[in-house]
Amino acid sequence: MTQLVTRIDNELARSIDQLVAEGVVESRSDAVRRGLHALIEQTRRRRTGEAIIAGYTQRPQTDDEVAWADQATIRMITDEPW
Repeated sequence: MTQLVTRIDNELARSIDQLVAEGVVESRSDAVRRGLHALIEQTRRRRTGEAIIAGYTQRPQTDDEVAWADQATIRMITDEPW
């Protein structure tokens, strides 16, 4: 397992210690690991979203490609016993 060494300001350390005291995280190391996991996941999701947007921007859906969804919605609404 790799070990990272970093410096943080006192206010951040107090905030982490408070999370430890409240039982939110097990330790300072646990807080750092969770924070890094969250940052990596957030970045992965952002990149995925940007790739999806780029794909639709380069090749937008046509009315024909999404018409089936509109038709299915109309059928579902019509079938409802309002």
